[in-house]
Amino acid sequence: MDALVEADSLYKAFGPIVAVDGISLAVRPGEVLGFLGPNGAGKSTTMKMITGFLEPDRGSAKICGHDVQTEPLIAKRRLGYLPEGAPLYAEMTPRNFLSFIADIRGIDSQERAKRIGTAVERAGLDSVLDQRIETLSKGFKRRVGLAQAILHDPTVLIMDEPTDGLDPNQKHHVRKLIREMSAEKAIIVSTHILEEVEAVCTRSVIIDHGRIVADGTAEELMRRVPYHGAVTIRIPEATEQAVREALSGHGGITAIEIVNKAKGQTDLRALPNNGKAIVSEIAALLQEKGIKVNELFVERGKLDDVFREVTAGQEGASHE
Repeated sequence: MDALVEADSLYKAFGPIVAVDGISLAVRPGEVLGFLGPNGAGKSTTMKMITGFLEPDRGSAKICGHDVQTEPLIAKRRLGYLPEGAPLYAEMTPRNFLSFIADIRGIDSQERAKRIGTAVERAGLDSVLDQRIETLSKGFKRRVGLAQAILHDPTVLIMDEPTDGLDPNQKHHVRKLIREMSAEKAIIVSTHILEEVEAVCTRSVIIDHGRIVADGTAEELMRRVPYHGAVTIRIPEATEQAVREALSGHGGITAIEIVNKAKGQTDLRALPNNGKAIVSEIAALLQEKGIKVNELFVERGKLDDVFREVTAGQEGASHE
């Protein structure tokens, strides 16, 4: 299936500082791409180039096959964009603001009420529709920004920190909305909240110093962590040596390490060889040896560990 978002070798420098250094990516219908990176990695600059709000020094970006620099109006008709800290007209109400956006988008009078009603319902704005935007909380202001981004039911949706300022219930609501909208859209979500990536994204790209350093599903990225798939065994402290001896000849285990010792218990971690699933074999082996086990579970890598691994020791010298 053809990509709805295409970035080809995007490059942008601000004076001597390279913000984006040759980023290429594609997002297809049904994909929710998590776009991650340390502060100053170039995330916002990349998204501004993809959306046509910033001209690249080199490279190109397309929305639904239309170049955002040479065909900006056609491309942006298919695009919904929620920038970080989206500017709003403080003296307007959400109702007036969305009507103003409908005018700009060229939504006719017959369609306008329906579009605004759907956006208001999806963003959860009913209770503040006629309240001045300047009086709204940060979370409600963010939701007004979200409503304008989805007002015209765009094919491509690009959001920079969409849940910034939202409380846990509001975050859950927005994440659910993203999942619901993703079936026929291509969505890019830039966020520093890694749990959000696991909750809504089908794929993640991590950038650092303006370059892509990791690309894959959350599961694929988590496999990069050395202990992903490791088996942790909680045992009485007195049986530690017996467990080590029982597992020492297992060819699928590369190492056994102590994770924790407390209150007469020891947690041992058995690291698998090449990510092999070893939990069933370990359980059977310990049972065969008659060794008492208090708890046994398989560990999963964490995205924050992957994030630290691929961006370790890097101080963001770039501009967002």
